Amino acid sequence: MNSNITALFTIAQKPSRRIIGLMSGTSLDGLDVALCNISGSGESTSVTLEYFHTVEYTDDIKSEIRKVFAKKTIDFQHLALLNAWIGSLHAQMILDCLKRWGVAPSEVDAIASHGQTVMHAPKILHGQDKFPNATLQIGDGDHIAVKTGIITLSDFRQKHIAAGGEGAPLAVYGDYFIFGKQGENRILLNMGGIANFTYLPASMDPEAVFVTDTGPGNTLIDAFTRKHFPSLAFDRDAAIARTGTVSIPLLAALKGNEFFTKPFPKTTGPELFGQSYVETALRHSGTESISVSDLLATLTRFSAETIAEAIGSALAGRSDIASFTAYLSGGGMHNPLLVEWLRELLPCRFLRTDDLGVSGDAKEAVLFAILANETLAGGRSDFGSRRGIPSVSMGKISLPN
Repeated sequence: MNSNITALFTIAQKPSRRIIGLMSGTSLDGLDVALCNISGSGESTSVTLEYFHTVEYTDDIKSEIRKVFAKKTIDFQHLALLNAWIGSLHAQMILDCLKRWGVAPSEVDAIASHGQTVMHAPKILHGQDKFPNATLQIGDGDHIAVKTGIITLSDFRQKHIAAGGEGAPLAVYGDYFIFGKQGENRILLNMGGIANFTYLPASMDPEAVFVTDTGPGNTLIDAFTRKHFPSLAFDRDAAIARTGTVSIPLLAALKGNEFFTKPFPKTTGPELFGQSYVETALRHSGTESISVSDLLATLTRFSAETIAEAIGSALAGRSDIASFTAYLSGGGMHNPLLVEWLRELLPCRFLRTDDLGVSGDAKEAVLFAILANETLAGGRSDFGSRRGIPSVSMGKISLPN
């Protein structure tokens, strides 16, 4: 038997596995690296986050990715070069983290690499009947495996699409396995560049679990902060937005897109919610002369209202929403104005996933480690036949030699 296959069999049989989860989102902040110790699988999964670090992307890395990021017309050679380059960069970032933590690569069982999303094109966005849902993450898994010497699972979203999903959100699987609790209705709200939430019913019935994107989280706020203040990556503590006033005409124009009336579940990305989206809304609402502070206040309110309205619509008819607990994660949980408005718009209790033992900043990287654990050692958890949550194992396996 091939020694790598023997290694996979051995890893699957272990009582626990050390898996590194990687996440680099649409905000292009950097690479989240989470070293997890995972035992069990499915609903019996138990995870301990041993170490976590975010390796910030340099301006050069961001610049190279933005040449192809969420663009329909690109230099195809540059995309091909980036696929290998990002894989090698991520591998080196992993090795640097392991050295920092005093962990040898041989002590890690597997890497779960999300990759860097450069295009998300579900059918509801591309609108072409001939073609299915599509998404593309770069950062080749073979480069990571060979450079680190660690078995690597990557390209998780393709199986989701092949089985009828849109390739996102994938958080639902890990959310259900490690955050579901009998007797408590929970909303796991992740606010990255794009916001999404998972509803976990108190019954823990997997067929009642629900997940969807809601629209923009931080992506527009960050983009226009960078546009007007090139030295700032984001509006820290909503300091700029707090000095502004929400423009009602602009807010109405921003909320007028048909995405918000399409049925759940649905996914989206910066391909729709980019700078041109806001510039179009500014023209249509006659607010081109709006101040930067008013613009950022309005974009923050836009995220808050569309998140709250999506949750309210998805849970329509529930009279007990005040008893729900919303657990926040992602960069948006650090935006005090966004969270303040969510508290105003939704009657439920608000906490962070930190209160459940997993850092809200590390959560998505941890969830990809859990997806890899399911592929290596899990069984089949049946989420039913509903659109959006196919009951599948995900991730292509790259061997180190």
